[in-house]
Amino acid sequence: MNEPLISIAMDDPHRHYQPGDRLVCDYQLDAVSAASIVAVESSILWLTSGKGDEDLGVHFFLRRQASEAEIDLRALFRFESALPNSPLSYDGSSIKIHWLIRIKVFLEGEREFCQDLSFQLGSLPSALEATA
Repeated sequence: MNEPLISIAMDDPHRHYQPGDRLVCDYQLDAVSAASIVAVESSILWLTSGKGDEDLGVHFFLRRQASEAEIDLRALFRFESALPNSPLSYDGSSIKIHWLIRIKVFLEGEREFCQDLSFQLGSLPSALEATA
């Protein structure tokens, strides 16, 4: 079996949000049978990368299970959440803070597939802009 196709779309085509904005996201699954889907998780999260320990924080999480749903988990699904005040996206020289939507699909046979779509939260200057 091939990987499922996971399509993600945000309400802002530029994917730039400010704290307190409402993020609306739609996703849909294709190229997979409905019967093979065990669960789908959708989340809004941030993660750090760079020097030192990496960190991850979950702002929003929703798990939909095939056993609980009487609908096709492949169908277009919408979720939304007001975004927090922090942490803001940041592109520094020693640390970066990334925000993203993550859709994770769990299939029979303990197989899982994940698709991320990044977005910007806030308007902090990057390290290059700050030193210019």
